[in-house]
Amino acid sequence: MSLKGKTALITGSARGLGRAIALKLAKMGANIVLNDIEGSDSIDATYEEFKALGFPVAVAKGDVRNPEDVRAMVKTAVDTFGSLDILVNNAGITRDKPMAMMSEEDWDAVLDINLKGAFNCTKAAAKIMIRQRSGKIINIASVAGVIGNAGQANYSASKAGLIGLTKTTAREFASRGITCNAVAPGFITSKMTEVLPDKVKEAYLNSIPLGRFGTPEDVANVVGFLASPESDYITGQVINIDGGLVM
Repeated sequence: MSLKGKTALITGSARGLGRAIALKLAKMGANIVLNDIEGSDSIDATYEEFKALGFPVAVAKGDVRNPEDVRAMVKTAVDTFGSLDILVNNAGITRDKPMAMMSEEDWDAVLDINLKGAFNCTKAAAKIMIRQRSGKIINIASVAGVIGNAGQANYSASKAGLIGLTKTTAREFASRGITCNAVAPGFITSKMTEVLPDKVKEAYLNSIPLGRFGTPEDVANVVGFLASPESDYITGQVINIDGGLVM
């Protein structure tokens, strides 16, 4: 599966899952545009790491909530590499609390980044992809958006909304040669999950038929397939990457 000559913009790619996805696409031959918010030290370190590995890479700092920032991110991709062929909407946050204790600020912050941010990026990237009459849009959803999760009303709603956005994007842009799919990771090891109590982790592990937590690479491998020509006849789909948690 080669992405040689293709350009991929991955939001929230300074570290964690976004970095793993960017690394996978880079190894497949893609030009990489890293993104994170202004002031993120880790994105500069990731850029230097990719550069040292010999990957074609650029940085487009910006806030996905801000349409002007997003347009600048897309412009960076086109100005640097001549096209934008792949968009991975990965940027996301959590602010977990029981619904009765969740503030309006907690709700708005998660929906704005996780859902509105993906809308802003999709809209901006689609303008380029429509002119090219080709493109791949991949949204990082979650099994929480499929089945819900106690204590994550805001996060679950944002990811369920992202799944709806995925299907609508797929329908609207299919005639222009653009596909849009989502992946829904389950329990993936990360800094966000490391802070969970051991009892919570054990309960999750007991509910996963494959008997292990996922890795960022497990997710990145599927994103790589969806970004490649091998997935050209797949659009509007949601692929669970969860070890069998949701069947």
